[in-house]
Amino acid sequence: MTTTPLNPDARDRLYAECARAITEAGAERESLFLARLALLLFEQVGDEARCRAALADALHELPVPSLSAS
Repeated sequence: MTTTPLNPDARDRLYAECARAITEAGAERESLFLARLALLLFEQVGDEARCRAALADALHELPVPSLSAS
């Protein structure tokens, strides 16, 4: 299955919408929201190996949050 990468503008819009949704979920439900979102997206991908690769890629060189992010 071949996928087309998002264009930079769409990626920025989705990033911002995701950040807003995380904020709306609140700190106490953030992890649950992100796990649920990942599961729903995994269902859309429908390929366990690709989903596992995405998990590994997301963890690779994951930055430490900066103080300016709060």
